[in-house]
Amino acid sequence: MAINKTEKPGCLSKIFPFLRQRPSAVDSPIPQSVPKELPYRLRDDFLSPAEFSFYKVLTNLLGTHFVVQSKVRLADIFYVARPNENRAFFNQISVKHLDFLVCDPVTMQPLLGIELDDSSHQRSDRQERDDFVVEVFKVAKLPLLQIPARREYNQREIAALVVPILKEKLQSAAAPLPETSTQSAGVPVCPKCGIPMILRTVSQGENQGKPFYGCRNYPSCRQMKPFMPSKS
Repeated sequence: MAINKTEKPGCLSKIFPFLRQRPSAVDSPIPQSVPKELPYRLRDDFLSPAEFSFYKVLTNLLGTHFVVQSKVRLADIFYVARPNENRAFFNQISVKHLDFLVCDPVTMQPLLGIELDDSSHQRSDRQERDDFVVEVFKVAKLPLLQIPARREYNQREIAALVVPILKEKLQSAAAPLPETSTQSAGVPVCPKCGIPMILRTVSQGENQGKPFYGCRNYPSCRQMKPFMPSKS
């Protein structure tokens, strides 16, 4: 028997509103237009200036001996024992990320975590988050470094923090790390950043065309040294 949709509701429907007839899914309006493209765009600030500066110094320091990953989810580094019983603990690490993760280049085993702490880490909620992350790394027995965020970093200072932790791996590496405290093959080291400088050429002015040594971190670092050709 067909239902008359125009039929007025009975007495019971007035007393019990849930008995009133509701429009079916067939009666629901269908959107007439569908977005022509999804609203996703590529970020041009994947790393902040402080993160990018640190990344360059760290990769220059470690070279090809290690792999440096950035913005890694904690749930991709750690797993939760007895996940069915501890789902709440998984949720706690599924939404948190680590700034940098140093891995073995052969096995990709995590060796060291690094967090850059900016001014936001002074907030009470961030401090609670940091305390939790520190405890996670401690329980999982993975070293964690917390370094104040800056616009510029000194490679020798970073080496003093990182190298002792990775000492065992560094000793077994096939080749030594780039020297950061002395000149190598006549190339000077930036006195500010502690990394080998590169040869550049003056582009304008009375010294146009003359070579000089400049820091690799230019324009964030503008340290320069004169080019002294070797005497043969």
